[in-house]
Amino acid sequence: MNTLTQTPQVQTPQTSQTTPTAAGTTAAPARNRAALLPPVDVVEDGTGITLYADLPGVPRDKLALRIEGDQLTIEGDIELAVANGVESSHAEVTLPRYRRAFTLSKELDAGKVSAELAQGVLRVRIPKAEHAQPRRIDVSVA
Repeated sequence: MNTLTQTPQVQTPQTSQTTPTAAGTTAAPARNRAALLPPVDVVEDGTGITLYADLPGVPRDKLALRIEGDQLTIEGDIELAVANGVESSHAEVTLPRYRRAFTLSKELDAGKVSAELAQGVLRVRIPKAEHAQPRRIDVSVA
């Protein structure tokens, strides 16, 4: 059974909604700013699913992992160190953030999620709920 589906993402900012900033100007809310879709591998086994999201350039303090209802959202701001006085003459990636959302099935236990970030790869483990895990039934001889 499919325990995880990708939620459609809007990749352009919605300019109709704004948020005040410290300088008194306005900016699009974080959820509405344009973002890159990070590649994600999903591995399912008998006890749950594991997601591996490639998030190069995202430090731990700029990473947000949220579950709201049945929605899992991964967001991260990219921080790349650039030497003083150096300017880029060409950039293939110009968006400074990643965002990806998934819809979780009722078979997963969203209360027992664990995550770790190592070398730009986020690993998220979501176990299956007790009622959805395979179990062995002993048969007695009558």
